[in-house]
Amino acid sequence: MTEDDSSRLGVVIVSGLSGAGKTVALRALEDSGYFCIDNLPVTLIGSFLSTVKAGHNVQNVGIGVDIREKGFLADAYSIICSLKESYLIEILFLEADKEVMIRRFKETRRPHPMIASKAAAGIEDAIEEEKRQLAVLRESADKVVDTSNYTPHQLRQFIITSYDKGEKEQGLNISIISFGFKFGAPQSADLLFDVRFLPNPYFVTSLKQLTGLDKKVADYVMSSPDTWQLLAKLNALLDFLIPRYIKEGRSYLIIGVGCTGGKHRSPAIALELAGHIRGTHGIDSTLIHRDIDS
Repeated sequence: MTEDDSSRLGVVIVSGLSGAGKTVALRALEDSGYFCIDNLPVTLIGSFLSTVKAGHNVQNVGIGVDIREKGFLADAYSIICSLKESYLIEILFLEADKEVMIRRFKETRRPHPMIASKAAAGIEDAIEEEKRQLAVLRESADKVVDTSNYTPHQLRQFIITSYDKGEKEQGLNISIISFGFKFGAPQSADLLFDVRFLPNPYFVTSLKQLTGLDKKVADYVMSSPDTWQLLAKLNALLDFLIPRYIKEGRSYLIIGVGCTGGKHRSPAIALELAGHIRGTHGIDSTLIHRDIDS
């Protein structure tokens, strides 16, 4: 960051598909020290930022922008691009699998904005239409996050880890997701490791009802010579990649570790990888045990 950049107002514009977690992300930014406002008309963003900057007591701002804003497609992209000349603006775009968003809307019993505005007849059509209308903004986003595998709590932690403006300089944020292939692999993973060849505690009667977070299961998984060879190779790969990702300026890395059901082997391996990353690189990974937590 240059000396000139250090004096510029930092702005995170949060957008994305309805049901993907925009409200959770904005609240997490607020908890991280950002001054946040939601559903601000795009045409007022410039005036709002000028007012905030003039106050001299706010350094970081979060702004929620979504499809409900009239004239969104006509104005948003060009206005945001012009503002980048005066402010340190990052566009954060949130999305999720169609099936996940359908489930979220059914659970909350809230109507999709595209249906409420009569732009679509059903939930699936609404999701596809919203994707189409937001395609330009997604392509111009600085960071695209797939929230399909995150609970609201996990998404909040991910955002806080990524954007917290505390004393420690933010570097590479690492999330490790353990999962079961029988439920589908996480689409957001940058690195994906399959550990289904390791001995399976599921077939041991005394371990079947436990998880990879229990010591007995972890000890069983670690008792195999294949496990030690796997970890040695994975750790060596991460030791090679992580410094290079940091040098590249990458802000986050998502690692997926999968077994059959996601309850025994993959959580145990994920814990081992997190421990190695913390001990070797000084980075505390965010651990998400998708098919245990869900």
